[in-house]
Amino acid sequence: MSTTSHMLSEIREVNLSYLLLAQRLLREDKPMGMFRMGISDQLADVIANLSLAQTVKLAATNQMLCRFRFDDHAVLSALADKDKPSAIAHAHSAILMASQPVEQIG
Repeated sequence: MSTTSHMLSEIREVNLSYLLLAQRLLREDKPMGMFRMGISDQLADVIANLSLAQTVKLAATNQMLCRFRFDDHAVLSALADKDKPSAIAHAHSAILMASQPVEQIG
């Protein structure tokens, strides 16, 4: 298997894992799932209501479906700060991330 096809296979695996986790989070506690993923109510409904066939088809794309949410230096620094106890770092990052806009269906 070439490096490119191996990488694409890994992207598809990450996509499927992400979608399945997102669906579980949203079905168990929609508001918390939306917060943890940084997505809008509209996008949450689309993800939560995908059939298994739709989920697998969507996961098969060669593009990453999830994105790295730590665009903000302050959020990444808060999480990575080795001098802060982890509970404080997680609370600080949650506060910073709560102020970020949610993802919308474009």
